[in-house]
Amino acid sequence: MFNKYCYIAFWLGSFALIPTGASAHHPGIGGVGGAGGITTIGAGTMEQGEFGLALFVEYTRLKQLSDATLLANIGNDVHGLQSVESRVVALAYGVTNDFMISMRLPFVRRTGILEGVQEDPSDPATINNRGNTSGFGDVSVLGQYRFLNNLASETQASFLFGFKAPTGKTNLVDPFGETFEAEFQPGSGSWDGYFGAAFSQRLAPLWGLHANVLGVLTGTGTQDTNLGNRVLYNAALVYRVFGETANEPHSHDARAAYAHAGPHPGMVTKAPAATAPHSHVALDAMLELNGEWHDKQRTSGIADPNSGGNTIYLSPGLRLTVDNWSGYLSAGVPVVKEVNGIQPTPTWRVIGGIAMSFGH
Repeated sequence: MFNKYCYIAFWLGSFALIPTGASAHHPGIGGVGGAGGITTIGAGTMEQGEFGLALFVEYTRLKQLSDATLLANIGNDVHGLQSVESRVVALAYGVTNDFMISMRLPFVRRTGILEGVQEDPSDPATINNRGNTSGFGDVSVLGQYRFLNNLASETQASFLFGFKAPTGKTNLVDPFGETFEAEFQPGSGSWDGYFGAAFSQRLAPLWGLHANVLGVLTGTGTQDTNLGNRVLYNAALVYRVFGETANEPHSHDARAAYAHAGPHPGMVTKAPAATAPHSHVALDAMLELNGEWHDKQRTSGIADPNSGGNTIYLSPGLRLTVDNWSGYLSAGVPVVKEVNGIQPTPTWRVIGGIAMSFGH
């Protein structure tokens, strides 16, 4: 039961990082748990009737644009931004042994929004500190159907699909009485669709490899703005530092035998009944590559040249699991920052949280 619960925590965390908008101005989609990466979604699924809950924070620090850059680009829709924070509650449920569904409820905060302005040509240009935005964001629903679960080769593959609903705030205004642009609102005002796939492979008793690709088709939302389609691609190499593995199965309960999996989710073996219940502790170390490509933002059909691009993070992380509880922390550094035009770019990212699961 230990690794099964551990995996639920992983999937919840992964789903909780689904992006809420475009570019570095928005939180991402990724994961946490006992059997995969912290941002990478593995291919395993929860068992029928199981329920999971995750609470976590994702914080991205950006390189603020200089005053000179902002003043030189007045009228070009160039804005400064200091940080993006997403606090998320995610819920998951196993509909069948091969199909699970989750819901993500985010609270999004952005700080340090700056803009160069010149109200009168005869007056000097100045920098407006427009402050911060925060509020409830758009709710996402993601399904995962596992179509391959080969116990002999310890290989799994799943389809990913879902949608984002326009539940977030879209009418926040700054201290000057101006409505914030769509990219800074907690919600996008659009319906978006998710589709993709996930893959997991046991490499050795203590090693697992996980990868996923997720496409986001965005609709047009508030202020007649489409924040741009996105493609998220992730890979995670996970090593079980200590704790239970598939080669060391044992029961959590003297009353019954339970299924166990190692660092790779879903590869189960039946364990014999134990003589007494006991606690289980495990530590996973991982190294991930987390990438996101996003198209340019369009307002009234006109593309913003200062939007879109491609970013890849190198993200080491740790996850500690005790019975059906899991805590995790990941620190990401961008190794690729290819953005269009002039934009704030990420300098580092931290993801941390807890997850818990409940059997049927």
